[in-house]
Amino acid sequence: MTNDPTLLHQIDAGVKGRKRGHSYENELASRINSISMPYYKIRSIDKVVYTGSPVEILIDKILDYLNWDCCDKIEAYATGKLATSEKGEKEIFIEGRAITSAKSDIILIIYRSGEKKIIGVSIKQCNNKTPTNAQVFFSTATAFYNLVVTNGMDLSEKALKAMRQFCGDLGFRPLDDFDCSDRIPTPERYFWEEIDAEGKAEWEALFTTHQDDITRLLLQKAYLNDPFPPEIILHKTKKAPSFDNQEIAVFTMDEFIKLSRRYSPFTFNYYRVRKGSHKEPEGISHQAPRFGVVQMQRGGQKQHPTQLQFNLKAGY
Repeated sequence: MTNDPTLLHQIDAGVKGRKRGHSYENELASRINSISMPYYKIRSIDKVVYTGSPVEILIDKILDYLNWDCCDKIEAYATGKLATSEKGEKEIFIEGRAITSAKSDIILIIYRSGEKKIIGVSIKQCNNKTPTNAQVFFSTATAFYNLVVTNGMDLSEKALKAMRQFCGDLGFRPLDDFDCSDRIPTPERYFWEEIDAEGKAEWEALFTTHQDDITRLLLQKAYLNDPFPPEIILHKTKKAPSFDNQEIAVFTMDEFIKLSRRYSPFTFNYYRVRKGSHKEPEGISHQAPRFGVVQMQRGGQKQHPTQLQFNLKAGY
């Protein structure tokens, strides 16, 4: 147990942030469950960004996705309590199936004339006045490597070594390999341009040739045995004046992946460490891997310093 007040504050802020996010998902699910039925589609969702009620925007998008004009009944289940419950509620049952972890933040069962469809929705939200990055995947280097390999993509042990160097896993840090007394960047991790060259080349080839597959893994298939992976993405882009007056970006998963690839192939941004105990002078810069609107970085938080983090670029 730590007594560091700064770290305790960071942990508390992270917990509060997750709870705030799940509060939004819970309210959205509750409002969907309260909407009058039958529901008739208000509009065809033929663009990405809308302003209005997220309930109506989401249901209209799902009806478009199903090629339905109306529905007779909707049941909405928020899954956030699986991650944040303080009362031991670590699974929910939907259609007789136990769910212990899910990439879908809301799961909807939607009915029409005897038909029934189950749709998973991934929810992202920002409560700042201007858009910020949205986290989509948080893992260890080894878990991400295993996820990629389990899903049929080829990587060698050198690729695993390279990603562990990038994250700064114990035994894979510069300080584990050589005398770092003259090193200007942090000795706690290797930057992307410094990792094992063959492993680095494998990752870059994978992100280049399998960009769509990797994006789908992060957004839809990160959990094994997930019975209802998300098919729709709903993103509250910034702080809103009221629940029924929000700026909402909404996509099917295929639409999002296609638009992300159109935005950018695999590339790099460059950055410099500008603060902290290893602040760097002008002339030192590091590669930050990017593909589409997805950014990859070492987490670096004090409570999870070696985690691998993927974010959606702010304002995409």
